[in-house]
Amino acid sequence: MTTTTRPTAPTTTIPGTSALARAFSGSLFTNTLFNNRRIFTVWAVATGLLAMMYASFYPQISADAMTNVPEAMQGFGFNDTATAAGYLQGAVFGLLVPLLATFYGAATGARMISADEESGYLDLLLAYPLGRTRLLLHRYAALATGATAIAATVLGAVLAVRSTANLDTITVSGFTAQALHLTLLGLWFGALATAIGAATGQGRATVFGITAGIGVATYALHGFAPQIGAEWLRYLTPFHYYIGGEPLRNGFLPTDAAVLAATTIILLAAGAWRLGRRDLGR
Repeated sequence: MTTTTRPTAPTTTIPGTSALARAFSGSLFTNTLFNNRRIFTVWAVATGLLAMMYASFYPQISADAMTNVPEAMQGFGFNDTATAAGYLQGAVFGLLVPLLATFYGAATGARMISADEESGYLDLLLAYPLGRTRLLLHRYAALATGATAIAATVLGAVLAVRSTANLDTITVSGFTAQALHLTLLGLWFGALATAIGAATGQGRATVFGITAGIGVATYALHGFAPQIGAEWLRYLTPFHYYIGGEPLRNGFLPTDAAVLAATTIILLAAGAWRLGRRDLGR
């Protein structure tokens, strides 16, 4: 009795590809990470450096200078700048960092589906045995990794200047909690951009513009709502669940985090549902 062996497909090495590129080509998730590694690194480093720089300004801020803060800015976290937690909640985690996380989510989310469809690459990807929902989830997982890297870099940056900038009245767990909420904020806007692109098939610039516009509008609403006597409107914005409970002082807030996580899942589910049912041939 003779046995036959099935021929195996020869392994080929694509000319011009590095060993690192081949190592990351095992799945769509790792491939997306590799292709966006420079973008993710720039976002993380830039946000971390800005957070470190503004956090280190705290010892130079005088009580007299804080009395000159316009009343309209108090809704943006500048209502208690005499303490370290109050200063950081306004100048760092209430102003620069959340807006950068918002724009990261908008810009990166717009790349995940919209850029592929706009360039025609999406049809090539779906020619493989890869479902549309799986494609969206792999792309979004890479975005989530980038958002986590940004928050981790910001956390490391502020901890690096914690002692020299007289910020040691804030516990390490408080900083960590704020970083976790920052991650969820970036994931929320990333999910929004991914869902808009998946559901509508609009181009990358359009998806970015819509998502960034929603981000700026909800940020302004969260800040100005107390000034117009409609503080309840804050509950309609993701920024309330990001910083409204003051994680720097109170630690991780499970209810607020759950709201952000649940709405993120709803956005992704809606985008995946629509992507699986619409005609991609535009």
